[in-house]
Amino acid sequence: MIISHERLRSLAADIFAAAGCERDEAERVARYLVEANLAGHDSHGAIRIHTYARWLREGKVFAGKSIRVVLESDAVAVVDGQFGLGQTIGEQAVRLGVEKSSRHGVAVVALRSSGHLGRIGDWPLLAARAGKISLHFVNTSGAGMLVSPHGGIDRRLSANPIAVGVPVDGGEPLILDMSACTIAEGKIRVAFNKGVPVPEGCIIDSAGRPTTDPRVFYADPPGAILPMAGHKGYALSFMIEMLAGALTGGSCTDPKNSWRVANGMLSIVLEPDFFLQRRELFVEIDRFVRFVKSSRVAAPGGEILVPGELEARTRAKRLVEGIELDATTWGQIVETCRGLGVGVK
Repeated sequence: MIISHERLRSLAADIFAAAGCERDEAERVARYLVEANLAGHDSHGAIRIHTYARWLREGKVFAGKSIRVVLESDAVAVVDGQFGLGQTIGEQAVRLGVEKSSRHGVAVVALRSSGHLGRIGDWPLLAARAGKISLHFVNTSGAGMLVSPHGGIDRRLSANPIAVGVPVDGGEPLILDMSACTIAEGKIRVAFNKGVPVPEGCIIDSAGRPTTDPRVFYADPPGAILPMAGHKGYALSFMIEMLAGALTGGSCTDPKNSWRVANGMLSIVLEPDFFLQRRELFVEIDRFVRFVKSSRVAAPGGEILVPGELEARTRAKRLVEGIELDATTWGQIVETCRGLGVGVK
C-alpha cells in the first residue's frame, strides 16, 4: 500500500503515545522513523513500529528517559541512555556534542546503554544542520549479534554502522551512513516480509553456505550476515566494537545481553570555525564535488552521486508520491493499533 508521510507519522505518534510515551516523545520517535522511510531506508522506518511497541510493553526499552552524565569535562562526556528510546537518547547525546564543540572546537560524546538508535545517518545529519562535521561509531551489545567474523560461520559481531556528516553551503549535507557488514538486518527483515530474496554475497546459512533466502537467516539455527569487503570490513567492524562498545563502557557484543537491544555510540563533533574560515571549507567542498562529478560515466545515461544525494532525492520523491509499505509491515502496524486501542485512520 501507499501511505502519505503525514498519515504514517500521525499514526505512529498515536501508537507510541498509547504505548506509554508523552506526546512530544511519541511524535519525535514517529518523525525519525518516517524520515527513514522518506530517505529510502525502509529497514529503519515503519517496520520498527511493531517492534518498538513490543519492547516498551516488555520493559526492554523505556519511555521518558534522558541521558545521565557519568563523566564530563569541557570537550568530553560519557553519558548513559538508561535504555531510553534511541530517538530521544541519540538526539540528546548529539545535541550535547554540538553544544560542546561550539565552545571548544571539538567534542567527544561516549553514549552507553541506549535503546535502538534507529537510522544512524540521522545523527550526523542533525549535527551538519547545526553547521558541524561529525563522526559516529555504533555497536549493539547483545541482541544485535548478527555478523560472522571473516573466515567464520557463527554470529560474533553486531552490524556496527559508521556515519559521517559534513555541512554544505546552501545544499543538503554530505552524509555517509553504512554498516561494516554487507546488509543491514532491517533490510533482511524487509525482504522477509515481502517474500523476496536478498542480494547475493550478503548472508550465509548455519553451515556457512551462501544463500539469498532471508528465511534462512531467521531459522533455528540461524544464519549470519557477512562482513563487507571480507577481512577489511571485519577489521573495521572489530574496531567499531572497541570504540562504541568497550570505550563507552556499554559492552562489546556479548551473548549474555541478548535479551535486549542496547546501542553504544561514540560521537566526535567538530566545529569547522576552529580549523579554518568556514567559507574556505565550503569553497573546497564545492570544488571537490564538482571535480568528482566531472568524471566520465561508466554506462550510457549513468550519473555520479555523492554521499547523501540519493537519500535527498528519494525524500523529495516520497514526500510527493507517498511511502510504500508491504502487506506484512502494514499488518503488523494494524495489529499493534488493535492491541493498544488505537484507531487506524
